Amino acid sequence: MFKNVFGSGFLVRTAHVILTWVVTLILFLHDTDLRKKEESGQLAQPVLFVLLVLVSVLLYFAVSLMDPGFILSDDSDLQFTLGVNEEQQDMIPPTTKSLRQRRCGHCLLQQPMRSKHCQTCQHCVRRYDHHCPWIENCVGERNHRWFVLYLAVQLLVLLWGLHMAWTGFSYAPTWQLWLRTNGMLLAVAVLVALLSLTVLLLLGSHLYLVSLNTTTWEFMSRHRISYLKHCGTDENPFDRGTLHNLWGFFCVWGTVVWEQVYFREGSDPV
Repeated sequence: MFKNVFGSGFLVRTAHVILTWVVTLILFLHDTDLRKKEESGQLAQPVLFVLLVLVSVLLYFAVSLMDPGFILSDDSDLQFTLGVNEEQQDMIPPTTKSLRQRRCGHCLLQQPMRSKHCQTCQHCVRRYDHHCPWIENCVGERNHRWFVLYLAVQLLVLLWGLHMAWTGFSYAPTWQLWLRTNGMLLAVAVLVALLSLTVLLLLGSHLYLVSLNTTTWEFMSRHRISYLKHCGTDENPFDRGTLHNLWGFFCVWGTVVWEQVYFREGSDPV
């Protein structure tokens, strides 16, 4: 279920962990509210902050090392009508309602609907969303909800850290003296602010796509995807309503037969 922590992406994961704890240490070394409360014996807030940082790091490793839904063999239980490849799709009338499951040209396995081959991971991934270079892993059916949870926790940590950095700035009579006194904390605040904006945009976009029951890959490339390119601009065959989409994403576990959802024959997990 999990990849080797020392395998591909080891340097990226190491950099993430080091950066996270260096920023945390700087917030405690400067005269921020975290340090003031720690020195006064009010440990609740500092301990809670460190625990939240720890949770974000653990979620990062979980998402980074988790199997995103790699397809390692042909699954006979999920096989439907086979045969037509992407090059032949243009020969099929837009109104034809036949399933066109195909074999991957790279790993030669049958691709269930909504799956895609990742050139970086060298595997097909179920309900492929995207390959994230920061976690050095694909985001797919098995780890997408954990990726969204990680973004939410990471955003909370970043905003809290930004607030703590703001409380640590000290007064100085001149700009030169102020920069000399607060330069390190200012650099941390700018870095955390940029990361906060990035994570906020990522979290917002993923929640929006989840509410529509679509993926980043489908949203960006629907004109090239065989099961979507014949649909209307605003038509999404997987959309079951916002609440149902969110419930299915966060609360329904297991592999979904998307072919059944596509044809409205049912969507129970198997």
